[in-house]
Amino acid sequence: MPIINRVADLQPDIQAWRRDIHAHPELLYEVHRTAAFVADRLREFGCDEVATGLGRTGVVGVIKGRRPAADADVKVIGLRADMDALPIEEDTNLPYASRTPGRMHACGHDGHTAMLLGAARYLAETRNFAGDAIVIFQPAEEGGAGAAAMIEDGLMDRFAIDQVYGMHNGPGIPVGSFALRPGPIMAATDNIDIRIEGLGGHAARPHKCIDSVLVGAQLITALQCIVSRSVDPLESAVISMCEFHAGNARNVIPQTADLKGTVRTLKADVRQLVEKRIREVVAGVAQITGAKIHLDYGRGYPVVVNHAAQTDIATQVAKEVAGDANVREMAPMMGAEDFAYMLEARPGAFIFCGNGDSAGLHHPAYNFNDDAIVYGTSYWIKLVENTLAA
Repeated sequence: MPIINRVADLQPDIQAWRRDIHAHPELLYEVHRTAAFVADRLREFGCDEVATGLGRTGVVGVIKGRRPAADADVKVIGLRADMDALPIEEDTNLPYASRTPGRMHACGHDGHTAMLLGAARYLAETRNFAGDAIVIFQPAEEGGAGAAAMIEDGLMDRFAIDQVYGMHNGPGIPVGSFALRPGPIMAATDNIDIRIEGLGGHAARPHKCIDSVLVGAQLITALQCIVSRSVDPLESAVISMCEFHAGNARNVIPQTADLKGTVRTLKADVRQLVEKRIREVVAGVAQITGAKIHLDYGRGYPVVVNHAAQTDIATQVAKEVAGDANVREMAPMMGAEDFAYMLEARPGAFIFCGNGDSAGLHHPAYNFNDDAIVYGTSYWIKLVENTLAA
């Protein structure tokens, strides 16, 4: 496989950075140690500019090529990695396992950050391209919309980014392989928070009560009918109610119940339809049961939509690194990613890099596969060199 020789030489350093970050996981925007580690490495590499504090704790490095891309259509490309961990107790027994109870890198952001650092080091050494490569290290991907925060702080305009690319590791995808697709690749995510207020009382006198537990059960059942009976079977949608809290005694019908859930969709019109039907179902269940039901419906990350031309570019680069047989078009995923905001701001593409037969993302036994480092790092480098050809 045409892995860049220099990247193979750098692999031990990149692995060491990854394991150091893994041992010191930080959450959301509170990635102060990780951001400082990244900024220090970028300065050591000789980046032309290192900016900190974008989106509160984001870091950006500017690497200029051998010459400006004066007449090119694309003069500046952005490469993005995420830095934050998850509030999960690690269960790996690795020598570099999390040193902070209740936190771990269970989604591979440690690997994403380390691979982009490796690419930054190589690009700063060689500068075999025309234009600017912008390396973006983002906080708060895991629910905090750090990508949107960096954009609001002027990321795209300040660094004149023309195109932007993202990468995520993929458990179940063989190491040395890549997967992507044009169009929607990851889902929009919305939040459902419901408070049911019934009429509590003795469990032996249900006829004198409005049972919030029964109302909640009816509501959950009715919500599941939206996907099966309101959404076109050829479209994709998920409604998952994942929390149900009510009562604290076996012989008391509780006055209130709280439900929480998530909605996932791949198209704007389906997203609109599902929200509309959820509101209608909640109102209908309230009417037939006599309960008061308050719905708080919150829009989360938008759909991750890969742009066609940039997906073609990313596909060709991945094939150059891994070989034609090891790059496949994948089906959309119903997971969410805030890289969606960057793809709304600029054309680009999001790709998955194989993590092999590992535990799944967000699992306490997950670990980023260090064998994937050379592939992901080489992809970043070739993406810059091919797009900004000197």
